[in-house]
Order: sequence, then C-alpha cells, then structure tokens
Amino acid sequence: MLSSYFGFIGFTLLVIVYTAYKLRKDDFSSTKGYFLAGKSLTAPVIAGSMILTNISTEHLIGMNGTAYKNGILVIAWEVTSAVALVIAAIYFIPRFINMGLITIPEFLEKRFDSFTRSVVAFLLMLSFVVTLLPIVLYSGAINIESVFDISEVLGVSKSEGLLYTVLTIGVIGSLYAIFGGLKAVAYSDTLNSVGLLLGGLLIPGIALYQIGKGNLFSGIQQVYEVAPEKFDIVGSSDSILPFSTLFTGLMINQLYFWGMNQAIIQRAFGAKNLVEAQKGLIYTGVLKLFVPLIIVLPGLIAFYYFGEEYYNTPDLIYPLLVKKLLPAYLYGFFAAVILGAVLSTFNSVLNSASTIFCLDIYKKIINKDVSETKLVKYGKLSAVVLAVVAISVAPMVAYAPDGLYFLLQELNGIFFIPISSIIIAGIFVKQINATGAKAGLFCGLIFYILTTFILKLDIHFVHLWGIEFVLNFIIMLAVSRFRPTADYIFKQADVKLKPWPYLNIAGTILVGLTILIYVLLS
Repeated sequence: MLSSYFGFIGFTLLVIVYTAYKLRKDDFSSTKGYFLAGKSLTAPVIAGSMILTNISTEHLIGMNGTAYKNGILVIAWEVTSAVALVIAAIYFIPRFINMGLITIPEFLEKRFDSFTRSVVAFLLMLSFVVTLLPIVLYSGAINIESVFDISEVLGVSKSEGLLYTVLTIGVIGSLYAIFGGLKAVAYSDTLNSVGLLLGGLLIPGIALYQIGKGNLFSGIQQVYEVAPEKFDIVGSSDSILPFSTLFTGLMINQLYFWGMNQAIIQRAFGAKNLVEAQKGLIYTGVLKLFVPLIIVLPGLIAFYYFGEEYYNTPDLIYPLLVKKLLPAYLYGFFAAVILGAVLSTFNSVLNSASTIFCLDIYKKIINKDVSETKLVKYGKLSAVVLAVVAISVAPMVAYAPDGLYFLLQELNGIFFIPISSIIIAGIFVKQINATGAKAGLFCGLIFYILTTFILKLDIHFVHLWGIEFVLNFIIMLAVSRFRPTADYIFKQADVKLKPWPYLNIAGTILVGLTILIYVLLS
C-alpha cells in the first residue's frame, strides 16, 4: 500500500510543479490574464484541457456503468462530438473570436439585449453549481474511496468517507481555479490528460491481455462472444439511447456543449489566434474518437467478468473492475489520474462560473466601473462561494437508476437546449429579435421541466430536446414577427482573423471517420 501512496503523491506533485513552472512569469491581475490565460494558449494545450474538462469520473464511472448495462450504443455520446467540434471550428469560433468575446452570455447582449445576457448568465451558473459540479465531485469520491478505502483508513462509515473525500477534492480543485485562473487550469489539464489516457488504457489493456491469454484481439473476441448484443451500436427503439436520437436532440446537445458551453469554449477564447483555436477543436475531435476505449470498452469487459450481478448498481462496476485488474503498485498512479480527471473538470467549470459571475453579472449589473484588479479579486471570491455550494450539494447525489452519466445529461437538458436555441438563432437567423429570444428561452425551460419531471411523458428525453428545439424556433419566429423591433447590429471587430487553411480538409476527414465507426460497428 505504501507504493500506492508514493505513486499518488508523485504524480500529483508532478502536475503541481509543472503547472507552477509554466505560470511563474505570468500576470494574473487583469481580466485577460486571469480569465483568458493572457491569450497565450496553443492548440495542444487547448485540446488537452478541453478533453479533460469533458472527461471526468462521471464518464469513467457513469459511462462505463451505462455501457455495462446497455451496451456499446452509448458510444454515440462520444463519437458524435467530433462532428460538433468540426461545425464549431468552422462556424462558431470565427464569429466569437472576431467579436472579442470573453463569455458566451456577452454574445447574447451584442446580438439581443442585456437582459437576455443576464438571464442566461444566471442559468449557466445555476447549471454548473447544481448539476455538473456536484455529480463530478460525488463520482470522483466513489472512485477514490474504492482505490484507497478511505472509510476503513479513517474508521468511519462509507457515507462519511465519501463526504470527506468530496471535501478534499473540492478544496484542492478550488485552489487551482482561484489562484491560477484559466492558465493554471489549462496547463494542469494538459498533463493530467496524458495521465488519463495512459491510466485509462491500462484497464482494458490488462483485461484483454488476461482474457486472451496474451492476445488482445483474442481477448476482445471472447468478450464479444459472451454477449454479442452488447456490441450493437444501433440498438432498438426502446433502448437507453436509440439510434434515432442522433437525428433529433443529440446533435443539438453536442453543438451546444462543444461550441457554446463556457466551460469548454473559454479555452478557445484564450487561444493565441484563430488558427490555434480551430486546430485545438479539431485535435479534440480526434481524441474524442479514441475516448470510448477508456469510458465504454471497460464497461463491456465488466459484463464478461460480472454478468448481470450489478445491474441495479451499474456505477459500482468501474471501481470493481479497477480493483480486480490493476496491480497494487499501480493503485497510487491510477488514483492520481482519477483525481486529475476530477480536478480538471471541477476547476475548469469553477473558473468558467466565476468568469460569468464577474463579467456578466457583477460588472454588468452591480458595478460597471469596477477596476481590473478588483474584478479579478471578486472572481476569486466568487469561486470560493461557488465551490462551497457545489461541495454542499454533492452528497445529495444518490445512485441514479440509469447511472450518473444519464442523470447528468437529463438535468443538463433543462439549461442547454433553451440556451443553444437562442444562440443558434442569434448566429444564423436575422429575423429573430430580443423579444422572440426571451420568449423562446422561457418557453423552452417550462416545456422541458413540465414534460420531463412533472408530466413524465413516455418520450426519450433526447427526443424531447429535439422537439423543444423546434418548438423554441417556432415561438421565437412567431413572437419576433408580431413584436418587431429595430434591426440588430453585430458589434464585432473590423479586422477578420485569418483561419486555419487546412480546416475544411481536416474537418471532412474527421466527419468521415465518425461515419466509418458507425458503418463498421453496425
């Protein structure tokens, strides 16, 4: 067990020292330096930070648990991201960067009005603190507890052990976001992403090697033969993620997450230039095609080992698989990788939430004349408050019947679809005005909450996303027509930045590879 602690401390310290070294000459007293990393991020750093902000223990635990119970069809959450990243790189990022944006709500003021900006800023902060951050903390605590048996070491109950672990992760993650801003988050993410890829591939690699008696391909063949139905990427109409969802709400969700989500897109806003931002998104898309090896394949392997034994508690599967396969001397390294994955998502979202609070709420509504130095100070203070709220909510997250990952997605729909509909309308439909946008936003919120959580319609929630998106557009167009306002004017830079010349070629290849995955696995 001593080697486990050494491995854990060693890798964690490596990340801290590396990040401190990269930040040693930086000035974090300005909003550009603190919230946008001084506009210094390159494509590899952007991609590493994006992928690790996205992939955390709600994926390692939740997605693998869902794959164990429902099969490979959940891969759709990952591989379709590549298509969304291509669209974001071509259509969204050039507009946003040319407008000089720091936050997504800022776009809504320039396109619609300040009230729309403030409402969306509040909704985004609420979504971060009430849904994403608590689930990230709780799922991370489950994994750390499973590796180190925190409750046994401290002599407390399982629930108390999870509580102490949530608190520890929350405090450490907050320190990154509070003292180093976006740059500290981005550079620590980059190194942690390397650890996640290496550590994450260890689990399926060791398993398939053992199952195939030294032959990985023989191992995957044996896993397939135990339950070939688990490898059906299309599935049935009543499966947990029907294939038809790819053509309704799933792609809308992906477009929002990769092209309009502040916690993700802030890395692109911090890029050196448009070329680095676009390359960063494409590199992220390439990585997303390989991520299922870490967050889907282990779940399928778990069914080979455990059968249906844990169908009622699928979120226990990944920790059990880790304990079964991983040599004791690698526990520490793997726990550090898990911690890094949790911290990356936690500190990234926390940094984005504090950015939105400072620029879209405090500076816009409370004190328009606040100095740069004070704004950064309030950014740090707001991060502390938001972290405390998230840590307090985290223990309330219980095991969800379909897994933590699907709980997260279902809750995210409350905010993501209404917001994405007005942003897409703002970019592509000139006829929609501020009154129409507000009508679409509020009607979308009410529609989703009513149909999903109150009436509980027997319609898959991803299909409801698609229905809501279309309904929002109808409402926005109708209200805009009957309540016309003055034509909008985009307040964007006079000089358009030079795009990456190979973007269309790289994007076409990436979309082609995504389609190929479906063809090969169908």
